[in-house]
Amino acid sequence: MKTSGEIEAAICQGMTHFAQECIGRGPKDVHTYLIGDLLVIRLQGVLTAAEQHLVKTLQAEKGRDLLKQVRIQLMETAQPILEAMVQKITGVRVLSMHHDISTVTGEEVVLFTLVKAPLFRETKKK
Repeated sequence: MKTSGEIEAAICQGMTHFAQECIGRGPKDVHTYLIGDLLVIRLQGVLTAAEQHLVKTLQAEKGRDLLKQVRIQLMETAQPILEAMVQKITGVRVLSMHHDISTVTGEEVVLFTLVKAPLFRETKKK
């Protein structure tokens, strides 16, 4: 049985691998937080150079909306793959997935609601 830290680290690795494969580059930083039946993933520095250029050169709302539409479509297409990864790592089925990205900060948040809190081994305090 894994610790909560091992689950979080494996999710970080999985999300980084997904970003590298599907977007062409990984995030600059990624953190995962397991909170009961919620799995929160915060990816920082995710915008590609082309996406940053698009957001800067188009009208503010048009560039933002276009980028968000593309990322939403990508995440919806990849949802079965991401849910399978989460289930394999946590041992718990995913109930729902939520996603948003900021074109200002280049930060992306993915939230998975699980059908129940995963079981994990407690770490020993030193």
